[in-house]
Amino acid sequence: MKNIIVALLVSLAFLGCSAKTPENTNVQANLVVGKSLPPLTLNDQFGKVHTLSGDTTKLIFAFAKDTAHTCNDFFKTQKDDYLASHHAAFVADVSAAPSLIRSMFIMPGLKDLKHTVLLFEDKKVAAPYRKGLDVNKIAVVFLKNGKIEKIESISTAEELEKIML
Repeated sequence: MKNIIVALLVSLAFLGCSAKTPENTNVQANLVVGKSLPPLTLNDQFGKVHTLSGDTTKLIFAFAKDTAHTCNDFFKTQKDDYLASHHAAFVADVSAAPSLIRSMFIMPGLKDLKHTVLLFEDKKVAAPYRKGLDVNKIAVVFLKNGKIEKIESISTAEELEKIML
């Protein structure tokens, strides 16, 4: 009987970890062509706070695990200052991962990277940036003086390399 209760508790714990909560549908999209990008301050993989500077011209967003891996694999092959020299920033959304998975696996893996990864760690903060985008693709936001000029959705490292030129 004791084993059955333990098994049920463990099962419920795993179900709780994988439960998907619907995104807040009442949020207004922050990434809209023609609008100014709202001030964006995020922690990187080391917990250092970053606020986007006015000279940032490209923001690369990865909202899914696969797209984040594509971006990280590409940036790993570049020089340490690649993003800064291209006036770009990379933002990965880790908010959907359960906190245990995030702290035990995701964050230690990100700390091995030489490039800066800005992180959405809270679903409520990420929601306005996800809204209206294909979250299964890499979103590249082109900025000019803080205003969004265009947004492109890409899927591959080759497309990312081409878009960074």
